[in-house]
Amino acid sequence: MNEILKKTVKAEGVIEYVIYNPAVAAKALPGQFIILIVAEGGERVPFTITDYDREQGTITLLIQTVGETTYLLSQMKEGDSLYAFVGPLGNATDLNEYNKLCLVAGGIGAAVIFPQAKLLKSLGKSVDIILGARDKELLMYVDEFKAIADNVYIMTDNGSAGEQGFVTNKLQALIDKGITYDVVFAVGPMIMMKVVSDLTRAYAIKTLVSMNTIMIDGTGMCGGCRVTVGGKRLYACVDGPEFDGHEVDYNEALNRLTLFKEQEQDAYCRLTGEKHGKKS
Repeated sequence: MNEILKKTVKAEGVIEYVIYNPAVAAKALPGQFIILIVAEGGERVPFTITDYDREQGTITLLIQTVGETTYLLSQMKEGDSLYAFVGPLGNATDLNEYNKLCLVAGGIGAAVIFPQAKLLKSLGKSVDIILGARDKELLMYVDEFKAIADNVYIMTDNGSAGEQGFVTNKLQALIDKGITYDVVFAVGPMIMMKVVSDLTRAYAIKTLVSMNTIMIDGTGMCGGCRVTVGGKRLYACVDGPEFDGHEVDYNEALNRLTLFKEQEQDAYCRLTGEKHGKKS
């Protein structure tokens, strides 16, 4: 159980893992997440489910190596097993009521919108995808998205693929062309989701974002993943992870994300021997 069946390096520091756990695969839905522990005594870390195969009993995760746990995970080999693998957790994303959708992903945020795009395709919905990254090497699942979406738009900061610019530049251009979306679903760095939400608010376009907050138990007991949405204190693990993008207090969320950044970098550098500050 929890065996790593396949491990694929998708970009520098970004690895796709296919993990065997039939119990989780049997109930997983787009938008949900799991919590894993690499080895006994290790920390609990949440990751959104990128894909699942009920027949094969597998869960796919796309994980960026940034701290101690993700580094230890990156050192595991195919055939190794994780100590613990719990899920599915959180609420599934439900976009069935919308017919014209735009899914926006920054970097490995593509891992979150991918299963949703697959589901929407099976339901016959009209879906446009905007993928953004710093560089072409950090674009994920481009060919897979092209196979299931009406349109796929690529944006890179340096212009190495698609158009040079940010995902909001493309979203603005599409709106200016007169395209009317029922909903925009944005997933990626917190600042990206904030800017997308600011843009769509001006046009009264329903917008959902996925909050990747600090999390410990994943069941609503610890309070570590709290977010302020519409002036109310909610919890990403049980009330989310998706929330109304126009109601999220992004300033608070951005501040909380930096609470343990120093410790994360210290742990990574201690394990890898890299000098502090080299890992961004």
